[in-house]
Amino acid sequence: MSYVIQGETGDWELVIGLEVHAQITSKSKLFSGSATDFGAEPNTQVSLVDAAMPGMLPVINEHCIEQAVRTGLGLKAKINLTSVFARKNYFYADLPQGYQISQYEYPVVGEGEVILDMPDGSTRTVGIERLHMEQDAGKSLHDQHPSKSFIDLNRSGVALMEIVSKPDMRSPEEAAAYVTKLRSILRYLGTCDGNMAEGSMRCDVNVSVRKAGEPYRTRAEIKNVNSIRFVSQAIDYEARRQIDVYEEGGEVVQETRLFDAAKGETRSMRSKEHAHDYRYFPDPDLLPLNLTQDYVEAIKAGLPELPDEKKARFIGDYQLSPYDAGLLVAEQATADFFETVAKGRDPKLACNWVMGDFAAAMNRLGRTIEDPPVSAANLGGLIDLIADNTISGRIAKEVFELMVETGKAPADIVAEKGLKQVTDTGAIESSIDAVLAANADKVAEYRGGKDKLFGFFVGQVMKATAGKANPAMLNDILKKKLS
Repeated sequence: MSYVIQGETGDWELVIGLEVHAQITSKSKLFSGSATDFGAEPNTQVSLVDAAMPGMLPVINEHCIEQAVRTGLGLKAKINLTSVFARKNYFYADLPQGYQISQYEYPVVGEGEVILDMPDGSTRTVGIERLHMEQDAGKSLHDQHPSKSFIDLNRSGVALMEIVSKPDMRSPEEAAAYVTKLRSILRYLGTCDGNMAEGSMRCDVNVSVRKAGEPYRTRAEIKNVNSIRFVSQAIDYEARRQIDVYEEGGEVVQETRLFDAAKGETRSMRSKEHAHDYRYFPDPDLLPLNLTQDYVEAIKAGLPELPDEKKARFIGDYQLSPYDAGLLVAEQATADFFETVAKGRDPKLACNWVMGDFAAAMNRLGRTIEDPPVSAANLGGLIDLIADNTISGRIAKEVFELMVETGKAPADIVAEKGLKQVTDTGAIESSIDAVLAANADKVAEYRGGKDKLFGFFVGQVMKATAGKANPAMLNDILKKKLS
């Protein structure tokens, strides 16, 4: 997607890379047996390992390794059979060890890719540089006491995957599409729940600007952005800030910044560290992680159908547009719901109902696809009634609203309310005759060339039949009568 920002000195191009921290879905932490449940009372899920008590040794959680490999395979990435855990040394009050166990030179997953589904139906490929595992730090709470900060170590030691993209994105929209797609893949795989509000997925956003054709300039990193909307806003603000600095004759410094969502701006946090500042070295308590190709192949064999493959199948099997298919497969539950509705029915009609009236009802009522306002079976039943001419498309919308209100099956509502479509040609013909007789002047005008009156006659017949006349039959008979 071509995206430039116009400055005083001409057009500027954005260069964006994202580091996404995704909490691995696991009942216990990366190096201890402590629980990982969200929302527990502070410091109730902390083992002696998490609290860095003397002599405590980390023991790796095999399920977390499997989840990382599974994610790498889902990103079509290279799985490194040998990887090494290192100590990343820095001091902060919520880091009890004084170091974080991470992977540095030898990550578990190498280069891969994510295909973005853009709003205009086009696609873009963004490269993945690496995925490495690391343990999370604890959390500092600065709002609990007027003069003291509290420390909650529940998150300390929780398993994270840091997924690092290449600097391939060029607009806030592409970055938003990337986070959306990555979140979708992780949820399909079951390796991270993608809940940004709870902090189980958060982004560090790297932004720089340059003139077309130039090499990369200095970047700034915006830490811990926790919503897709904020990712877009932070990039837009930061890009314009950097352009202003350059155009005023200054230089952008490499630094870490925070995004203030209330003000919609980024602000400086600290100068950006370099790898040597962390004094990385292999963790002496953990042996190199050695995987076998058979282990990787066994995980690969258990992968589900992922969004890109599902999208291609929906386009091929259901003849849907890339745009519609992309929307349907974004969430696995939505794709499954659609397939239940579409089975044995017109897939385009099923898609229109799922993405149209059904989605609107969900939004209006604040419901989710896991707790739908109308079941897939009932929505399919409604489409069947349209297909066999029991009801018209217009009446179907009325029936659908009654289904949402009452939870009843569509056939029962049609029977109770007497909404069955009139398909008796004799009955439709007599209604048409009555309307034409009552509007002889307009019939003369129509025959005199005022074609637009055809819609008036259709409306009058529909009114006379309480909207139950079969539209196709009505149009056909009316045309013959008027000619």
